[in-house]
Amino acid sequence: MIVTTLIDSSNTHPTPNIDQLLADLDAADSSIGVIRAVVALAATRSTAAIVKLIEVLRYNNPGAAVAAVDGLVAIGEPSVLPLLDLLDGYNYGARAWAMRALSQIGDPRAIEALLEAMVDFSLSVRRAAAKGVGSLQWQHVAAADLDELRSRIVEALAQTARDDEWVVRYASVVGLQGVAHSLAEFPSASAIDLRDRVLNELAGRRHDDAEAAVRARAILALTQLENAQLESAQSIDPELG
Repeated sequence: MIVTTLIDSSNTHPTPNIDQLLADLDAADSSIGVIRAVVALAATRSTAAIVKLIEVLRYNNPGAAVAAVDGLVAIGEPSVLPLLDLLDGYNYGARAWAMRALSQIGDPRAIEALLEAMVDFSLSVRRAAAKGVGSLQWQHVAAADLDELRSRIVEALAQTARDDEWVVRYASVVGLQGVAHSLAEFPSASAIDLRDRVLNELAGRRHDDAEAAVRARAILALTQLENAQLESAQSIDPELG
């Protein structure tokens, strides 16, 4: 993608002054000018750029929003609390972009915001959140909290998997698959029961969903989960192969 190429190529040049980059963004007077300024700012991976990158999510400029999300994700953990603090309750487009950033970062501190976003009136917000809850960094969650948090997430995904909008159901399938992987990677007392619930939800989407794309994604998820389980069993007992 153009954005990725621009960010990568910036590594070969001296990093411009962050204040100048912020000023350049404020002075940009065209859509493409804004995008270029955001790409340059995001490429610094500076924590000083976080607030401005979050502000960009409110612009009516998808290209700039993509670059801002990429920058926030590249900065990583320091972006999480500002994203949570500055979530826009009125601009659903900004909320959707923020959910994308939080989902890709995967910090568990965003769990409550993601769960709340799964019942947002905006389908783009629900879609981003449903996908995001499946890709959290569970290694940063206390073992004692795993069952309770994953149970809540599976319950929420069971609801979004029946959303009126097929793109939200599709994202829910992706989220469910991610949760299933986490159950294998980070076992807990309720892992077996939760995995059964996840598999049942995926089987329901495979058989009953009205949208072919959702059914196909559910089939893919079930196949990949079955293959992963088989590979895990074979690593323990090669004769199973």
